[in-house]
Amino acid sequence: MAVRPPTTPRGQDPTVRTKPPAGPLVALMGPAFVAAIAYVDPGNVAANLSAGAEFGYLLVWVLVAANVIAMLVQYLSAKLGIVTGRSLPQLLGERLRRGPRLLFWGQAEIVAAATDIAEVVGGAIALQILFGLPLVVGGLIVGAVSMLLLATQNRFGQRWFERLISGLLLVIVVGFVAGLFFSPPDWGGVAGGLVPRFEGSKSVLLAASMLGATVMPHAVYLHSSLTRDRFGSDLPRPLIRRILAGTRADVLAALVVAGSVNIAMLLLAAASLPGVEGTDTIAGAHAAIAHALGPAIGVAFAVGLLASGLASTSVGAYAGSAIMGGLLHVNVPLLARRAVTLIPALAILAVGFDPTLALVLSQVLLSLGIPFAIIPLIAYTSRRDLMGEFASPRLIHWLGWAACALIIALNAALVVLTVTGQA
Repeated sequence: MAVRPPTTPRGQDPTVRTKPPAGPLVALMGPAFVAAIAYVDPGNVAANLSAGAEFGYLLVWVLVAANVIAMLVQYLSAKLGIVTGRSLPQLLGERLRRGPRLLFWGQAEIVAAATDIAEVVGGAIALQILFGLPLVVGGLIVGAVSMLLLATQNRFGQRWFERLISGLLLVIVVGFVAGLFFSPPDWGGVAGGLVPRFEGSKSVLLAASMLGATVMPHAVYLHSSLTRDRFGSDLPRPLIRRILAGTRADVLAALVVAGSVNIAMLLLAAASLPGVEGTDTIAGAHAAIAHALGPAIGVAFAVGLLASGLASTSVGAYAGSAIMGGLLHVNVPLLARRAVTLIPALAILAVGFDPTLALVLSQVLLSLGIPFAIIPLIAYTSRRDLMGEFASPRLIHWLGWAACALIIALNAALVVLTVTGQA
């Protein structure tokens, strides 16, 4: 059941398309919706519910800012793959010396492991909520189903994989937005939450977790691989311009959907969970939501969480293959990689570590990995010797560096608070 990893060097893979479909721009959409699954994974659920239950609408601004940054970063990643015919990991693998390349791969693999922990643990929690399954059994089922989802890419092609993941995204939207119709938020509080501020070290920790869950490093590496695999390489300039126009629409639509789901999670928690006992865990939050809004909304929430875990762990495995192939020039069968990357998540479930805390901490780790992905992305997409006429204009270049500086500043604050024992 090995799935072809998206790591073959430019122009050498006979299965990669070199003539994108003609017709309306919508025919060029799809890769961003796969990447967007990373923005609504179970780590997002844990971070957003924790923030809303504990701080109400205080951190709405974090999600809005993170989603704007994500739109910029994901478009740049997609553009890099379209223009160069290479993924970001491939370009790094070609340009870094062996020592730095191995170190870079090491941190990227740590980030990928953190991603997998969040996705598998979240799916296991959903199966326990829905069917009462032990967490370890649920984790094994999530891992197995993710392989079946990935097999569609190998058997039917990337377009079928994109459609399947987009269908799961629709389930996620319904699952997490439905509750707002029964527990509408305080819109005055929402407006107040758009003002950037913190309230103590715990809010900084959650903000870093929300940022890591929204601007996910593996999604940055992945998107350039998805567009490369969809559109091929050595494309004529007029076709590149047309594909980029479709990609802008793709990224905007996908991340508006993902961003809306994230904000809906926080608003639902802020409206329904403050002061309710036990909402510091996903299972507790589900129980409180079901009690307050009815069992149907509780089931919808759990189904959304399950779809989130299944889809995101499939996408995460795809990203992990792209990272390994590009930086190590090694194509590991995805079945073997999937089995290995399941181990940390299953170990956490087996030892009884608080699964919700594991989700939040995994997102903090992802936040620390963001600069390693976006610094080379901004640098590469601004280079005329690499991108030609499609190099980022000065405004986009500096907006990218400003976003990177914001992320680094938040990460630095998180490290200081952790070291001093305040987080």
